[in-house]
Amino acid sequence: MADRTSTQRKKVKKPPSRASRKSSRQERPQSPRLAKNARNGAPAVSGAQLSAPGKHFLSDKVGHFTESVIREMTRQAMLHGAVNLAQGFPDFPAPAEIKQAAQRAVAADVNQYAITWGAKNLRNAIARQMGVWQGIIVDPEKEITVCCGSTEAMISTLLAVCNAGDEVVIFEPFYENYGPDSVLSGAKPKFVKLRPPAADGGEWTFDEKELRRAFDKHTKAIILNTPNNPTGKVFTRRELELIRDLCVEFDVLAITDEIYEHILYEGTEHISMVSLEGMRERTVTINGMSKTYSVTGWRVGWAVAPEKITNAIRKVHDFLTVGAPAPLQEAGAAALSLPAEYYANLAAGYRVRRDHLMPALTSAGFQCFRPRGAYYVMTDISAFGFKDDVSFAKYLVQEIGVATVPGSSFYRDPRDGAKQVRFAFCKKPETLDEAARRLAKLAR
Repeated sequence: MADRTSTQRKKVKKPPSRASRKSSRQERPQSPRLAKNARNGAPAVSGAQLSAPGKHFLSDKVGHFTESVIREMTRQAMLHGAVNLAQGFPDFPAPAEIKQAAQRAVAADVNQYAITWGAKNLRNAIARQMGVWQGIIVDPEKEITVCCGSTEAMISTLLAVCNAGDEVVIFEPFYENYGPDSVLSGAKPKFVKLRPPAADGGEWTFDEKELRRAFDKHTKAIILNTPNNPTGKVFTRRELELIRDLCVEFDVLAITDEIYEHILYEGTEHISMVSLEGMRERTVTINGMSKTYSVTGWRVGWAVAPEKITNAIRKVHDFLTVGAPAPLQEAGAAALSLPAEYYANLAAGYRVRRDHLMPALTSAGFQCFRPRGAYYVMTDISAFGFKDDVSFAKYLVQEIGVATVPGSSFYRDPRDGAKQVRFAFCKKPETLDEAARRLAKLAR
């Protein structure tokens, strides 16, 4: 008898239905981690469910600040075809000598990593110029860290020196990075108000008692920006000595942002905190190429500090960015070798631009607070009758065609800047002319 099993047709299993395949996938986690969770009684989680209520995936730190309002206003200017007087970058060429130095460096294949804390040529140039400008002897091997812009130098410094529970004193209105930088470093910012001048041509001032109250046993550092963004205030020797005395009394570090040190008007003097008696070992001086040499996109800045602090800054910098662009560091060394007349012409050129824009602002209805340094002018917008600075800035960029920065972005409490906006005048004369033409519509 023939073997029946050899002659019977074998049954072929039908493929599972789509519904059963979906059920099977849900029953069998696709990764060891999901399988382990399933064995432990946790439901399998799909990619679409990752944002569902449950574990909080975001850092609590980011809840304390928003994105940059300044950079947002640049995007709004581009969207609406507005004249951009918001973000502080020049719309005219950088010096030819500096660009040529960068081109030579690239052509010479200076295209790989520089030393993490900065190319030797640039560090030597920084040390040399600190001696010329501040009268301070700096060791380029042990006291200088070159970073990706002064912005990175600031956050690297704060991360290097701050611990949870520390406090950082900041004058307001302030450059908008300082508050978030403090929060990211684990510290708590404490703000001291700069008050606008009561009379035309007056100075921004602070209450000495308020400043003293901001210092206590938890104070780790004070951030000082002089010349100041956004106000244009240049701190006087008397004010700096008061701050110095508080730093010494409470054992506090001064972190100074001096990026606008060469942009000064009416004979105003820039005094570096590190040059004051008693501050050499408790000051971090931050600076960079962006403003002085009109290369805000190159991102080359530096921090100068005592050796122990520099060692800590270098560690943070190394793991944040590794290093600044190598060919542009060589160009930086060339830039720092420019003659004294370059810096005199720089300040004179910006004074002309300031005096070009301010009459147009006044004619349009703004109350201007005349800056003593940097290239911004803060204004009062009370005459226009808008409920706040944000609604006014929106109207200005969309309907008038000029972008500015709402004043509230420079304050802890937005209400303190609700009647202010900031204009940048680091622009070509024709750019300022076009802005003036558009702003004139406000006065009609």
